[in-house]
Amino acid sequence: MLRFCLAAALLIGAAGPTLAADKVTFGTNWKAQAEHGGFYQAIATGIYARHGLEVTLRPGGPQVNHSQLLAAGRIDFNMGGNLFNSYNYVTAKIPVVTVAAMFQKDPQVLISHPGVGNDSLAALKGKPIMIANDGRASFWLWLKQKYGYSDDQLRPYTFNPAPFLADKNATQQGYATSEPFSIMKAGVKPVVHLLADNGFETYSTLIETQAKTIKERPDVVQRFVDASILGWHSYINGDPGPANALIKKDNPEMTDELIAFSLKTMKEMGLVDSGESKQNGIGAMNEARWQRFADFAVSVGIYPAGFDWKSAFTTQFVNKKVGMAK
Repeated sequence: MLRFCLAAALLIGAAGPTLAADKVTFGTNWKAQAEHGGFYQAIATGIYARHGLEVTLRPGGPQVNHSQLLAAGRIDFNMGGNLFNSYNYVTAKIPVVTVAAMFQKDPQVLISHPGVGNDSLAALKGKPIMIANDGRASFWLWLKQKYGYSDDQLRPYTFNPAPFLADKNATQQGYATSEPFSIMKAGVKPVVHLLADNGFETYSTLIETQAKTIKERPDVVQRFVDASILGWHSYINGDPGPANALIKKDNPEMTDELIAFSLKTMKEMGLVDSGESKQNGIGAMNEARWQRFADFAVSVGIYPAGFDWKSAFTTQFVNKKVGMAK
């Protein structure tokens, strides 16, 4: 666990009493990486401290379930992966609410070999695709609906690129910021299909908190969201060095080369700053997009018709153009 006590005391007058910073814990969805860079930047550059927060950043991993810890009140905020997570809370009647979306685009991709005719998602219809179990219950259903894919195309995916590299006709799932890097290191320049650019509308890298926290500590929620947004502005548009140093400290397996690739990809693909964020600031969300994704999820049988998707989120803390030029 990475703990930074960088929150400076706030002084009221030259000799006034000091005010303790609000302590909060934020659980990420995996080990430290560039995809968490804005949050690390907000720690490393003192942005959280200037917002009166002492933030403990708790990395995720294969044996960590931060969603459960958030629901149990053991952490204050959690990094959600996509809107499926948010709707799962609703259908399970767990009072957790999404308050911001740091990624306007989900980094989920399909990856194909070049020069074999697999240059679009439509071209992959009827061809073998390696998908893990979680993907089969989520984005695969969208691919089936939009492109007419069928389950007989499915092949196992074990998060190992070796089967893909061994077969030029293979296609596999991945994240834009990660798997293409490993494949290129092996000597293949892959064709990368970003699902978000083809209509897969989920937000990603969500900030989640308990409904109770929103009710009882809305000022803390607002300051955490605002500071996180400013951290992402600084990481994407400024010097990412402070965050990268903390990322490598928290995850010694992380390399400068992978961090650079991931950050470059986030910028080029507009994962953080695109679409709604261009008008309303990083973290932006709107109800119409939440409804469209809910309608899709109902149409493929993931959730029941009429489920209360509106209770999954609030725009109370975003769409305020934080960090944007006046």
